[in-house]
Parts: sequence; C-alpha cells; structure tokens
Amino acid sequence: MNIHVSNFGTQLQDEDLKNLFTPFGEVTSAQVAIDGFTDQSRGFGYVEMPDDEQARAAIAALNQTQVNGATIALREVAPREVHKGSYKVGTGPVNPFIYRKR
Repeated sequence: MNIHVSNFGTQLQDEDLKNLFTPFGEVTSAQVAIDGFTDQSRGFGYVEMPDDEQARAAIAALNQTQVNGATIALREVAPREVHKGSYKVGTGPVNPFIYRKR
C-alpha cells in the first residue's frame, strides 16, 4: 500500500521517513519529494508498505502527530492506473497537421 505523507519540514530525509514507519512493519520504499531547483524537500513524500494491515495501523498511529515540530498528515494513495491508447502511444497513425502551429 502506498501512503502519502505531507506537511513535514525540509530537514526530513528518505532514511528519516523510513525510520518513522519501520516500527509498524516492513517498509519497501520511502521517498521524500525533492524540489528540482533548490534540491530541498518539498514537504511531502511517499512510503510503500507491502502489508495493508500494517500500513493502516501506521496511518492510524502517525496521522496528525508531531515530527520535528510539524504536524504531519497521512492518507492512503490509490494504486496508479496505466492508461493506454492516448495519442502518444496509440495504435493508429497520428495526423501531423493537427499539431501544426498556426
């Protein structure tokens, strides 16, 4: 299960996020979103846990708690859907005149 963690400070790193969830079970990945211009945390991240029950227990225990002086918010993230058939990966030919600048 993927968990969205938001509203934490810029000093939190991937390893800190993983250590926050480790007492509740196995953590597959923990990733803090990094701003491309400043190379600092954007204040949110994602944690992936393979066991849904452990993930729900972590959400219940850690939601609205203080981490480094900030109250974090957690929510379950729906799995990503793979969309096929868009104009970029469609099966038919692309008419180049539609995309011409006028």
